[in-house]
Amino acid sequence: MMGLLEGKVAVITGAGTGMGRSTAELLAAEGAHVVLVGRRLSVLEEVAAGIKADGGTVHPRAADIASKDDVDTLVAWVSENVGPVDILVNNAGSASKVLNVRWISQEEWNEVLDVNLNAVYLLTQAVLPSMLARNTGSIITVSSLAAVNPNLLGGAAYGAAKAAVRNFMTYLHNTFRNEGLRAITILPGETATPILDNRARPPKAEERSAMVQPEDVARAIHLVATLPQRTVVQELVIAPTVQRDTSGDIEISRWTGAPVEDLPRS
Repeated sequence: MMGLLEGKVAVITGAGTGMGRSTAELLAAEGAHVVLVGRRLSVLEEVAAGIKADGGTVHPRAADIASKDDVDTLVAWVSENVGPVDILVNNAGSASKVLNVRWISQEEWNEVLDVNLNAVYLLTQAVLPSMLARNTGSIITVSSLAAVNPNLLGGAAYGAAKAAVRNFMTYLHNTFRNEGLRAITILPGETATPILDNRARPPKAEERSAMVQPEDVARAIHLVATLPQRTVVQELVIAPTVQRDTSGDIEISRWTGAPVEDLPRS
């Protein structure tokens, strides 16, 4: 039986762990030729081995997606060796360790914007000509509910970047939908991925178990990717059913990275 994405070429960033890994496994199971993109080739090769063992077609490629040269080289390699990109999943994410805008350094701010926003622009620019020439293609970007309700949990840079990328995806939707481009934004709430380890207070295991899981977001991406080309889900919000009390975490986050003289006296 043919999969819903048989022969389609899907490029997935941040594919070594979490949501990216789960998405790669689901899309490969639907017959997509999946290109795994991340910084660490060894991690990608481990994911690729599992997909191959299940009969999937997969290509691991290490790249710095914040580098135009790396992105252009990656997309050229995919076009020549796998085929033109049908589905781009912008999943790679990065959050700062310093969350309060009072103390975040420019270097850390820029790093967060590079991964969450600038990489999406570079990858989109690289795949867009082929998609528009063929009047078909899906660009799916994992934003965050921090784009809608930013706070100290994700931090100033993360919220700003996720809001900007949501805006950029809406721009793509408004500009190119009549040329066959489906631009889709996924907005997850708190999700149990390795990025939580960067938090000022990393959530405990029992807290993480009640959050959205990586495979839940992957199923949302699978849904929007496998719908017929005639249909686009412009935005999809996926959040935990139960909302936890994060007030304590926010208070800890407020003071992370503060100079000693600015810390509150207890």
